[in-house]
Amino acid sequence: MEVKTTRPELTKDLPIKDFTDFYWLKTELQQFCRENNMSPSGSKMELSKRIEVFLTTGETQQSKIPSKRRSSSKTKAPLTLDTVIGGNHRCSQEVRAFFKEAIYPTFHFSTYIQNYFKENIGKTYRDVVKAWHEEEKRKKQPSYQKEIAPQFEYNRFIRDFFNNPQNKGKSRDDAIAAWKHLKLQPGSNQYRS
Repeated sequence: MEVKTTRPELTKDLPIKDFTDFYWLKTELQQFCRENNMSPSGSKMELSKRIEVFLTTGETQQSKIPSKRRSSSKTKAPLTLDTVIGGNHRCSQEVRAFFKEAIYPTFHFSTYIQNYFKENIGKTYRDVVKAWHEEEKRKKQPSYQKEIAPQFEYNRFIRDFFNNPQNKGKSRDDAIAAWKHLKLQPGSNQYRS
């Protein structure tokens, strides 16, 4: 059995196994979608799933992101600490401004807080404030590692490369070279020593 050592070209004839085995840039996924009459919008993970369905079934799926309307981005009631997190919660500029005032001007939507919104429908903004302060305390612990969302494979790889004691003293260029080598190989893009 022959093992591929170079990444294949992303075409509509690419076997699904080859697609899932290799790393693709978001721009490559978007270009593929455009060329095959699919929406190029959405996250990298959404694009990948759309392409997997296409390569498997030939069906073209469009983005599930609704078209943006100015009126729908504004909430109807003023935001308060008692505002309940709904199932269609969006981390909008209005919500950001509320939390900057309620918590601290340096507030931002970290991966932790974004996940908190998704996983805690029915809780209130007061609970979000509490969760934010708890996360800030955890950040001060020496063992704390910032959560990196799954779509940021490069960032995860670089962090894990430098966390490996075998790489002590190596440079960022060494880490980038290791990443470039790994992403051309079939299989997982997770760092492995």
